[in-house]
Amino acid sequence: MKNRTVRRTTLSIAVVAALTGVAACGSGSSGGKGDKAAGQGVTHVSPIAALRTAADSTAKADSAKVESTTSMGDVMTLKGAGSLAWGDGLTGSLTLTYTGGKMADAMRAAGSPSIQARYLPDAYYAKMSEKFAQQAGGGKHWVRYGYEDIAQLGGSSGAYLKDQLQNTTPNQSVKLLLASGDVKKVGEEQVGGEHTTHYHGTVDVADFADKSSKNLSASQLADLKKQLSQAGITTETVDLWINDQNLLVKKAEKGDTANGTVISTATYRDYGVKVSAEAPPAGDTVDFKNLMKAQAPAQGGTGTGTASGGSGVSS
Repeated sequence: MKNRTVRRTTLSIAVVAALTGVAACGSGSSGGKGDKAAGQGVTHVSPIAALRTAADSTAKADSAKVESTTSMGDVMTLKGAGSLAWGDGLTGSLTLTYTGGKMADAMRAAGSPSIQARYLPDAYYAKMSEKFAQQAGGGKHWVRYGYEDIAQLGGSSGAYLKDQLQNTTPNQSVKLLLASGDVKKVGEEQVGGEHTTHYHGTVDVADFADKSSKNLSASQLADLKKQLSQAGITTETVDLWINDQNLLVKKAEKGDTANGTVISTATYRDYGVKVSAEAPPAGDTVDFKNLMKAQAPAQGGTGTGTASGGSGVSS
């Protein structure tokens, strides 16, 4: 396996991990009536008030099963499915399947069109193919991405990836619409067999401070603006479907970046499901930082690389 392909593939995994985490934790759906996800019916209230209640209810939920889709221009399309918990940082596991784009080509070349992904408090782990293990991983199948190492990938993009992997919360999409200050009720719809209320808004990063001071705290606004700015997103449309327990059934987000339009959707079910994620055996794990250093001599670089909104994919 060529060093260039190894480098591109391992950097791409970090980008996908962050993007999938965002897609997965942007929303939630009850799928039941667990105590942790209890709330009140959303009726006869303003969109802002409804979203504030939804944000509180979703924040109290600890875990859920998720299915998500993510696309970024011609760079990639993929599907994710699994279980995640967010009570104390993002933890859990997903199966990521690459369905199209340049990244899918790179992953097929590495023998890993589908990977297992594990999110833990200190690192993200990706299980690669036997081909990758033998040709690039020294016989080891798992790649460990320490969050501090990811932050050093290059400039603000590395910091953005670290932040998304480590701190993303399930009600992020609700916060985005509250930050927009311009929420509209679209109507009532059936989604996944549940009665929901559909809300829509457009987030303009530049207008956060002026339009949202009454809906979110100054620190919340600053955090959201930083995350979107680091991702190269200036505007983003957000659609949410909230059920009668004030919980998100579905979300859809769309934003333009330097590497193409990013579109993500997610649906949740089975709030409160037990989620367990353990670090893979050390003897079958190679550290991302060390893997990059091993590839550096042939690249003539330092091995730290850059991932500016997905540049690790197309480099």
